[in-house]
Amino acid sequence: MTTVRLLLVDDHPVVRTGLAGMLGAEDDLDVVGEAGDGAEAVTMAYHLRPDVVLMDLRMPNVDGAEATTHILAESPGTRVLVLTTYDTDTDIVRAVEAGAAGYLLKDTPRTELAEAVRAAHRGETVLAPPVAARLVQRMRAPSEPQLTPREMEVLAAVATGSSNADIARTLHIGEATVKTHLLRVFAKLDVDDRTAAVTTAYARGILTPPQR
Repeated sequence: MTTVRLLLVDDHPVVRTGLAGMLGAEDDLDVVGEAGDGAEAVTMAYHLRPDVVLMDLRMPNVDGAEATTHILAESPGTRVLVLTTYDTDTDIVRAVEAGAAGYLLKDTPRTELAEAVRAAHRGETVLAPPVAARLVQRMRAPSEPQLTPREMEVLAAVATGSSNADIARTLHIGEATVKTHLLRVFAKLDVDDRTAAVTTAYARGILTPPQR
């Protein structure tokens, strides 16, 4: 039977103690160390060379995603399995981009968590169902149109009610150039007029509506 050497990383001692008790009770899982933040995790992973690191994300000093990047740079054979309370798109993407082998939530049952550690050790990718669904949705979603800095300036000016002549004077460009920028904005936002461009930009978070 192969024994998986496990490093636990979480800034809450109670959580680490609970995980050590749960996972350490498994015959094939050996908790070789515990770290309270990302910086400590990087140091311990370098010295202990665990097979799997069970990594919290939001911690003081060095967070889980940054620690994952450092650990994998030093020890590419180590697998990092994120275990966190958070399932926001930003957290998920940062962890995946850092090279995490999986992403689980802290309400994962004990048996599933233990099996996830084994799966990560085998080289498999392990994702909690809500996390997998978010990743799929994100991949399927159309990418946001990327406006150039100048196009953003023109659109922001339109949002304040400025005419093409006003925008041209303010930006020190010709009115024909303003019109060209606007046509490109319309095409990228898939709209036909100035009002729709501004409304769509507000709806997609490209522009921030003025505070009232």
